[in-house]
Amino acid sequence: MSLRSRLILRAAVGLLLSGAMLFVPAGSLQYWQAWAFLAIVFSFIPFTFFYFYRHDRQLLERRLRSKENLREQRNLIRYLKPVFVLVMLLPGLDRRFGWSRMPVWVSIVADAALIGAFVLLFWVIKVNTFASRTIGIEPGQKVIDTGPYALVRHPMYSGSILLFISLPLALGSYVALPAFALLLPFYVLRLLYEEKFLEKEFSGYREYCQRTRYQLIPSVW
Repeated sequence: MSLRSRLILRAAVGLLLSGAMLFVPAGSLQYWQAWAFLAIVFSFIPFTFFYFYRHDRQLLERRLRSKENLREQRNLIRYLKPVFVLVMLLPGLDRRFGWSRMPVWVSIVADAALIGAFVLLFWVIKVNTFASRTIGIEPGQKVIDTGPYALVRHPMYSGSILLFISLPLALGSYVALPAFALLLPFYVLRLLYEEKFLEKEFSGYREYCQRTRYQLIPSVW
């Protein structure tokens, strides 16, 4: 399949699966938080695909890869996928059974945080054309220390963690928030494995770590 066809297919499948995981457990389409979430996500995704299709198609090719070469990372992915599906069902169930009583403004603030997370993720991949979904080193790859990489060493993970913390609140569910926290160890372990790999295999990474001390949160961690 052409790159364009793969991008369209991935967006369409993602939309259908996301909608199913939200509306089927909710038992209703009258779930405004889910509609708002889908509108945010599926405005960002086509924009990102279109932008990089015009400006950096090789980055999109790298982002479409999903097969990890490192055994530790494959094990983490196997852990993440079922946990993610299960926790994504909780907000819809919360909507159906009315477990949470969340003020509208909380979901709106969380939507704003979601937008901020997506803007950060876009900034990361715009600055770093080698920002692949899998851990590895590409021919000609250099250490990036500008943009968000001047603040933390793993801004992609920072954006992803912000997204997963904001998501249950954006979907109107306090109950799902602790469940989404189960996803955070995945990013911490992945970060530790990645740092170990990069320090060993990536020329200049140790010096970069000395210049940029924090991994995820500026001045905190």
